[in-house]
Amino acid sequence: MELFWWLLTIVLFAAGLIGTVAPVLPGTTIILAAAIIHRIMLGPDKSIGWYTIIVLVLLTLATYALDVLAGYFGTKYFGATKCGTFGAILGAVVGLFFGLIGLFVGPVIGAIIGEIIAGKRMIDAGRAGWGSLLGNIGAMLAKLIIALAMIIIFLVTVPSPF
Repeated sequence: MELFWWLLTIVLFAAGLIGTVAPVLPGTTIILAAAIIHRIMLGPDKSIGWYTIIVLVLLTLATYALDVLAGYFGTKYFGATKCGTFGAILGAVVGLFFGLIGLFVGPVIGAIIGEIIAGKRMIDAGRAGWGSLLGNIGAMLAKLIIALAMIIIFLVTVPSPF
């Protein structure tokens, strides 16, 4: 039975890694759930401790903060107004309904439309859209690094079965 829980954990880790780049799955949350399931089903002698789970929870929360802040700082860095920032957020929400491409294109279009509504020239609106795209790509890469770190932390702290 222990082998089953290890296999489930590994499958969930793989799904979590995919989820860090695919917007449909909450990647780090799946990795956290895998660690907690492993702990509950195998017990404290054969799994990670509560301290490790707390670290994994904090890393998961950090990825959600990255999602919110990366697009915001990306657009702000490239000179977006509040309308452009709001447009990028609204575009991200609408983009969720159009898959992976929508997640990247939605905030860009939203930032551009928001900047045009604010009275900016097209070149300035394009800069805000570019900042939104770079912020989202940066957040995705950072989430992937955090997800890999979570898996490594789990594997390093779990007691060896040998």
